[in-house]
Amino acid sequence: MLSLSVFEPSLNRLAAGLTERFPEQFPADFAARNVNTPLMLQAIAMSDFVKKVWQNQPHFLAECWQTLPTLADCEKYSERLSALLAQTETEEQLYRVLRRFRNREMAKLSLCQSVNRGTVEEIFIRLSQLAESLIIGARDWLYAQACSEMGTPTDQHGHPQRLYILGMGKLGGFELNFSSDIDLIFTYPENGETQGARRSVDNQRFFTRLGQRLINALDQFTADGFVYRTDMRLRPFGDSGALALSFAAMETYYQEQGRDWERYAMIKGRILGADEADPNVNALRQMLRPFIYRRYIDFSVIQSLREMKGKIEREVRRRGLADNIKLGAGGIREIEFIVQVFQLIRGGREVALQQHALLNLLPEIEKLQLLTAQQRQDLTQAYLFLRRVENVLQAIDDKQTQLLPTEETDRQRLIAATAEFTRWDENRQATVVRYPIRDWQSFYTVLQEQQQKVRSVFNQLIGDENDTESNAENSDWVDFLEIDNNEIMTILAENQIPESETEEICEKLIQFKDSLARRPIGTRGREVLSQWLPYLLSQIFAHSSYRVLLPRILNIVEKIVTRTTYLELLQENPQALEQLIELCAQSQMIAEQMARHPILLDELLDRKALLDLPSFENYPAELQQYLLRLPEDDEEQYINALRQFKQTTLLRVAAADILGALPVMKVSDHLTYLAEAIIAAVVNLAWQQMTTRFGVPEHLATGEKGFLVIGYGKLGGIELGYKSDLDLVCLYDGREGYTVGGKKQIDINQFYLRLTQKVVSIFSIKTSAGILYEVDMRLRPSGEAGVLCSSLKAFEHYQHNEAWTWETQALVRARAVYGEPNLRREFNRIRREVLSAARDLDKLKTDVREMREKMYLHLANTDKTRFNIKTDAGGITDIEFIAQYLVLANAPQNVDLAYWSDNVRIFDVMASNNVMSLDMAENLKDCYTSLRNRIHHLNLLDEPSVVPASEFSEVRSFIQQVWKQLFT
Repeated sequence: MLSLSVFEPSLNRLAAGLTERFPEQFPADFAARNVNTPLMLQAIAMSDFVKKVWQNQPHFLAECWQTLPTLADCEKYSERLSALLAQTETEEQLYRVLRRFRNREMAKLSLCQSVNRGTVEEIFIRLSQLAESLIIGARDWLYAQACSEMGTPTDQHGHPQRLYILGMGKLGGFELNFSSDIDLIFTYPENGETQGARRSVDNQRFFTRLGQRLINALDQFTADGFVYRTDMRLRPFGDSGALALSFAAMETYYQEQGRDWERYAMIKGRILGADEADPNVNALRQMLRPFIYRRYIDFSVIQSLREMKGKIEREVRRRGLADNIKLGAGGIREIEFIVQVFQLIRGGREVALQQHALLNLLPEIEKLQLLTAQQRQDLTQAYLFLRRVENVLQAIDDKQTQLLPTEETDRQRLIAATAEFTRWDENRQATVVRYPIRDWQSFYTVLQEQQQKVRSVFNQLIGDENDTESNAENSDWVDFLEIDNNEIMTILAENQIPESETEEICEKLIQFKDSLARRPIGTRGREVLSQWLPYLLSQIFAHSSYRVLLPRILNIVEKIVTRTTYLELLQENPQALEQLIELCAQSQMIAEQMARHPILLDELLDRKALLDLPSFENYPAELQQYLLRLPEDDEEQYINALRQFKQTTLLRVAAADILGALPVMKVSDHLTYLAEAIIAAVVNLAWQQMTTRFGVPEHLATGEKGFLVIGYGKLGGIELGYKSDLDLVCLYDGREGYTVGGKKQIDINQFYLRLTQKVVSIFSIKTSAGILYEVDMRLRPSGEAGVLCSSLKAFEHYQHNEAWTWETQALVRARAVYGEPNLRREFNRIRREVLSAARDLDKLKTDVREMREKMYLHLANTDKTRFNIKTDAGGITDIEFIAQYLVLANAPQNVDLAYWSDNVRIFDVMASNNVMSLDMAENLKDCYTSLRNRIHHLNLLDEPSVVPASEFSEVRSFIQQVWKQLFT
């Protein structure tokens, strides 16, 4: 058990400090005589945070030692905080008051928890009340300040408007942890403008600025620490959405775009500091209720809930969270999930389920006979045990963690805290709970018993029935791990494997067995392997492509063999293995990706979901949802998540491609819009980091960046392939001036240069998930000799006066892929005017022909028996040059030709404008798409874009004929 003597020197130092500062009240020997000393010692033994607070606030330490806090001292937060805020005059003072008040009150609650002066429920309710008081106190103080600066926001009738704050998650349910993040959503009743100031502003700007100040007041780290880490990503449209929305805008969003996970989150949404006499409070609740609670019994949500369950399990595997008491199997999240399942399905009809607190809901669910009395009891008991563990963990050092500790002192703290504690009985009276916990092993045993109870209920309710038999016992390969080489040869012969292939296959299997023997596979892993490998090998040799399939699958198994969760995933989900075999048989690229990134195996669990790709416009929202719960300040984790999203989506696109669900044009469309979503995320991350340091260019309005990313080549032409890099050019709205609001002021030109460097750096960072994309910036004005980022004005001048013909050709395939609409329009104007400018046709023809000849010399295939689809005569590059030449030659007479950037639509518009015949346009499009389709499938096989010379002979002949007509 926890040895208190280890902490006596720390307590003695605290006592000595009091004696030195307050000698009359605290003589030298006071600690030995004070009846509170043993409990003070227990408090610092359980929490380093409490000790730090007492060190930093000696007056508070003196108060505690004289009169030990009880739970009755942890009340009336709003009144006590309001008295302090009434004397606060500056934001600097506000920050200090909030932080010191928070630390004092948290220390009191930690002490009450450590010496069992409060039940588990009372502690997290008080923590939630404290947070709500701090948030509302800060809001009201800052609101008054903002009104004095900008005027009072009003509606159309001149009535004052307030900022309403939805507390989400545990804050909404009065279930906050000691070191929780707080999830908030800001809203206000109506649009309008401020009154009473020299210059009015619209309500949205007022509340956005107020929201920003409130976040800083809570989240910013100072010498006194922070109040709460504040997360605003649950608001409509996430990080890309407005910080504060009107009621009407919120209603529109949730009615038209609200998703199941947002319903799930909004169940906990509670208006903080709600005044029941305020009509806007009731209006907001009435507006949100139809979105959260359907009027009918909503069984349609069950499939979404099953998918959420899958995401929980994938997150546990992805992040290695087996010992995470929140996210691991049987953890806190699963209990929350169970309760919210019933709220989503039945909450529309059962008003008793329309509340926030989990422990209040469990009895109501039992009354409806949706849980048995035993299940309700098991879940309640497990929840309180897990929450006790979680709060003790976080109170140790005021850190947000749910991972079981590895440090011995912290383990002893958990053992002491969970062996005996108090909770409410059914009448909300404190009762003592005791567990047979003496050491870490007994603690872990009790923990697992609680988690198993949760998991049992969880699996029953979500109804994921994956009870399948592998038929391993009937397989020829049942003893594969024990049999010798001769027996392998015999089994291969019995499976009708041709004699010419058996030696090669046997060698691969023997190497695989030898590799397994050298790997540090645990007992459970070997059990899974021995049960599953016979079934796996039977499935491989039942496939017509077993020769290519075997090494690909065995390579994946070798990569996951020490990660039992992935072996179990494939063992327990035969449909996932079936998908894996089908895809790997047709794609070496997919097989290698699976081996390199086993997390992708999760995507095989649901064939429908695998092939259900987002619509093009939804890629940003899909990515936003994927990134939603990541910490904003963890750049490496953020970039890793971008790579994982890219790899996962590539897999889904490739699967749809292989299985015939997507034509080649759609494959490229998906790959292109995926890249655009990632470009936006990278720019936003770079912008956030740059503006934190340097502020923003002074000429920008709120929400503007003045930054434009142009995609060239395949990205610009909406024709990306599986292995395409990104040809980018970065432009900005060039104006004279400086940045404002940062730690350091710099020139605007320098700001955008550094922003571009940061964007390129993020794309190029190598992490465990690889790099994001290869980025090529050489198509910018003056190429590698030019500045990395140009103003739009400089870009326009260069294109009209200095660009080579090949650079103007490249502009045909250029398209804005990121930036504000006004900047995109300006780029489109420049591009249109450059492409439609009058030019010497003879010189144009000569320049295009000579550039193509240079490319032949440097890139063309010299083996006459082979055809390089990209670079050889009659290939993709010839078609692209034909399109570019015809645009530049004819756009001066017909500006419509300067509109599209992709070759297929360029040929369409040429046919409709009589630049070429409809037959020629259709033939060129057919040739182009067939060549691209072949390249896609060669990419999937991880092979170069080279085929026998006899392939595409008719296509090559036609393209070369068109080339001769134009250039000879």
